[in-house]
Amino acid sequence: MIQRIAEKKLETLSKTFRAVAVTGPRQSGKTTLCRALFKQKPYISLENPSVLQFAMADPQGFLSQFPKGAIIDEAQRQPELFSYLQQILDQNNARGQFILTGSNNFLLQQSITQSLAGRIGYLTLLPLSFDELKMANKMQATWYGNAWRGFYPEIISRRIKPELWYESYIKTYIERDVRLLKNIGNLNLFTRFIQLCAGRAGQILNVNSIANDCGIDNKTAQSWLGVLESSYIVFFLKPFYNNYNKQVTKTPKMYFYDSGLLCHLLRLSNSTSIKQSMYKGPVFENLIVADKIKQKENLGLATEYYFWRDKTGNEIDLLEDNHKSLRIIELKSGETINPNFWKTLHYFEKIHGLPLEKQVIYGGKEEQIRSEGLTIKGWP
Repeated sequence: MIQRIAEKKLETLSKTFRAVAVTGPRQSGKTTLCRALFKQKPYISLENPSVLQFAMADPQGFLSQFPKGAIIDEAQRQPELFSYLQQILDQNNARGQFILTGSNNFLLQQSITQSLAGRIGYLTLLPLSFDELKMANKMQATWYGNAWRGFYPEIISRRIKPELWYESYIKTYIERDVRLLKNIGNLNLFTRFIQLCAGRAGQILNVNSIANDCGIDNKTAQSWLGVLESSYIVFFLKPFYNNYNKQVTKTPKMYFYDSGLLCHLLRLSNSTSIKQSMYKGPVFENLIVADKIKQKENLGLATEYYFWRDKTGNEIDLLEDNHKSLRIIELKSGETINPNFWKTLHYFEKIHGLPLEKQVIYGGKEEQIRSEGLTIKGWP
């Protein structure tokens, strides 16, 4: 097992709440982490048809098997369990009784909100971060090598060929998770929709454009984006527009949680193909932004991330707001430092009106600390 930074947060939650919900993408390591940390608890998966049938037919009898709690995997598959869980948790004040995992955030959150609000803590476990790869000595030598391989634990721990793993992952995801969320008749069309989203990673979200290219209406496109978000395929970075002017973009940008899945959907055949691809910049940006989100979730940080762009094209790739200070970050895939990298950072600082911490993260390795609060940092 690759050591997970989120283990400390999970342990703290289990000592604070009567139950804990661990959500995240399919195959992100939720089950492995929970079983390793809570070895004494029985493990049960609702993906097992006979187990699911028992839970559906007799929820109370099903839960009575576990007087000291259990790990219940893919708990969202039987929402009626949550009402009975509420009764059990209210009768017993012990901490960390049940650990519930799920790869569908919408269904799990919906069930928890209705029955377990105030009784349960939350952890989002995403694919591996750069820090976790460093601790396990599993880093690739180049950023594009890491981006293409991706960050799902099974690929790295078992050394599976990424192209084979992601092909199977997409097929399983669509056949299981998508059908659980939406009754989508044309799954080939939905696959095409995901590929179109991949081509727009790191861009301002334009739902009409995606819908038109896919041959679906706007309402369907919005619904399908919701499916991708709730099943942890994509996430949206909100714009930062604190009254600078009325010409600031207020539409979010779309990213993929895993760069390996993104590269597979973009049909990049190997790591070096990224360097010659028109998607080199977006893949690098996606790689770094997703890793920032992983750091936040793993450590339970209160930091919020945004981007900023005005109507004339000036853009800050990432704003890091920890509610005490603001850091502005520019992301550049180039491997040679160029003074143009931080031009927009100074522009934003000027209209902000106060000195800011400024950082450039680029595709090389050299690190520099320059004047006026500017730090240049190589990719992790």
